Amino acid sequence: MEHLKNRLINPEIRGVVRTADREIIEFHNPGVKDLFCLVASRRHVLEGASVADRVIGRGAALLLVLGKVKCVFAQLISSQAVQVLQDAKIIVEYDTMVPNIINRAGIDICPVEKLTMGISQPDLAFERIREFLINNNII
Repeated sequence: MEHLKNRLINPEIRGVVRTADREIIEFHNPGVKDLFCLVASRRHVLEGASVADRVIGRGAALLLVLGKVKCVFAQLISSQAVQVLQDAKIIVEYDTMVPNIINRAGIDICPVEKLTMGISQPDLAFERIREFLINNNII
């Protein structure tokens, strides 16, 4: 995990995955877009993977559960995301835990965190996130 954490020093890397086969996949876009696209197109590579990310909220945590990752590190994580990951028996480490991830404007809860509140089924979260990303022309 230390190797993955160290890759986050590069400001262009938002997150990084090391698959069970040791393939390295980097995320460069803010938010859940890259993780969502990986779950949508190559979910199998997440099974047993290690993930390090700058920010993990409840929506990202549910996507990681859907992908069946083994362990997660976040520089910043919401308490709801920690609970989701722990409930799924995923090893979770973090630098800072906050009650909620805040949106980029800094004035409200992150929209993906909001839309997944109260959702415990990863498949349902995936569908809600997909609709959000499509409706906001993100994918």
